[in-house]
Amino acid sequence: MVKLRLRRKGKKFHPVYDIVAVDGRARRDGTFLEDLGYYDPNTTKSTIKINHERAIYWLNNGAQATDIVHNLLSYDGVLLRRALQFKGKSEAEINAELEKHQSVVASRWERRKKLRAARKIRRVREAEDAKKREEQEAEDAKRRAEEEAAAKAAAEAKAAEDAANAAKEAEVAEAPAEA
Repeated sequence: MVKLRLRRKGKKFHPVYDIVAVDGRARRDGTFLEDLGYYDPNTTKSTIKINHERAIYWLNNGAQATDIVHNLLSYDGVLLRRALQFKGKSEAEINAELEKHQSVVASRWERRKKLRAARKIRRVREAEDAKKREEQEAEDAKRRAEEEAAAKAAAEAKAAEDAANAAKEAEVAEAPAEA
């Protein structure tokens, strides 16, 4: 069975993939039947380049695309082109539909880009708020510690004063008894 799948290339921690037609029993990076395009996920907007005619040829001849390759084919419009060809649409109609598809994909990408920016801003604000909360909690804890220390010192002073008063009262109470 022929499969359409990714073939890893590129440097360590910087992969680039070829989209290839390969015998299903072959290794991931082994021999392949035909190179259909490439996929580079490392660019800001992932680069996908696929030969539509050859990909459709292999799909029409029973090749099965892996999940990721299926998503890439869908994203690039290969599956849309194939479906429209099955319906008997003319090349002009197919190109018009593909342009609409690409504009929708581009608008989704822009929307995702804006969402990512908004999430980043929100994370920064949350971090700033958390830092302010921690600083406020530290100040509150310091203030409470100072108040507790002051209250403890006042209580010790009152206890010492009460002890001194009790000692004076005891002296006063003993003094008339002697007289």
